[in-house]
Amino acid sequence: MSIVGIVVQVALLAVLAPYLVGLMRQVRARMEGRAGAGVGQPWRDLRKLFRKEPITAPGSSWAFAAAPAVLVATTVVIAAVAPFVATVSPLDGVVDLFAVVGLLLLGTVALALAGLDTGTAFGGMGASREITIAALAEPTILLAGFALSARVGSTNLAAIVERGQQVPGDVLSPASLLAAVALAVVVIAEAGRLPVDNPSTHLELTMIHEAMVLEYSGRDLALVEFASALRLTVLLGLWSSLFLPWGVATSASPLALLIGVVAFAVKVGVLGALLTAGELFMAKLRLFRVPELLAGSFLFGLLAVSSSFFLA
Repeated sequence: MSIVGIVVQVALLAVLAPYLVGLMRQVRARMEGRAGAGVGQPWRDLRKLFRKEPITAPGSSWAFAAAPAVLVATTVVIAAVAPFVATVSPLDGVVDLFAVVGLLLLGTVALALAGLDTGTAFGGMGASREITIAALAEPTILLAGFALSARVGSTNLAAIVERGQQVPGDVLSPASLLAAVALAVVVIAEAGRLPVDNPSTHLELTMIHEAMVLEYSGRDLALVEFASALRLTVLLGLWSSLFLPWGVATSASPLALLIGVVAFAVKVGVLGALLTAGELFMAKLRLFRVPELLAGSFLFGLLAVSSSFFLA
């Protein structure tokens, strides 16, 4: 995949991300018997916010001002280098599991610092909860990645995806299934979805992500909302590429890239709809129960690593 292919992949994810959020909201509305605002409503909201001037919280520093840009930048880098549409890329050497996890954590830390920087009670509370979840979730991502990389001998994500295409049986191996469960829980936690967080809540005592962005407005809030949608798309795309690798292009031909684009859009859309449907039957966990859920996912990741060596 040439530089043009990377640009196409980033543009695809940037355009698709708000529509994915709109699709998930529309699915929820339909299942609840409501008409819904339409799949394109998130884009309309972003357009309205981008036209408004941001207001800086009194007493905040550069950390508060820089957090939206850092959050968007880290997510865009993952969108550029990860094998979502194709596994052939000039940036193939940097598509490493450690790099992806580090970029995800960098964006989380930037937003948490912004929440603390405002000096508000809810901002500090949300930042504390977000860092707690990240500290429990990031090791699970590494364990799930290790379980998949053991059969490849590399932590390069493109190599892992190509292995899944070449040997389809590996996708149904015990290591892959355990890693899929572990990473699915982490995706829910990192994306701030139920039962870990409620993205549509307005109750201050239950908020995690929303508590950190209460002081943002205008263009800054638009960047944060866009980054959150893009982060959700990236996480679902990463899960689908690792455990449903079919359709990902292994060459730079236009037809292969087109198939990769369509396959990515379909897989992420279906996963988003399934996630929304599952949320209708879930209640938000109490905060002190969230570590138990993430500890369970960590255990699944540990079992996946063990089975990748003992059952290889």
